[in-house]
Amino acid sequence: MPVLDIKADVTGKVWKLEAALGASLAAGDIVMILESMKMEIPVEAPKTGRLTTLAVAEGDSVKEGQVLARMEI
Repeated sequence: MPVLDIKADVTGKVWKLEAALGASLAAGDIVMILESMKMEIPVEAPKTGRLTTLAVAEGDSVKEGQVLARMEI
């Protein structure tokens, strides 16, 4: 199956993980929420698939472009 990386659009902190490892996700489902400059930014699944990797944990700092998770599509 093809693999798709989900990357951070902004520099910030992982505020909350919304999807569990192995979860089936539809395009647009929220995978996690980032906090940046006191704003909550949802990270959505770009396509339908299964979440195979979570590369971050709640409280981790992330940089723009960093891989946050991976999906099989």
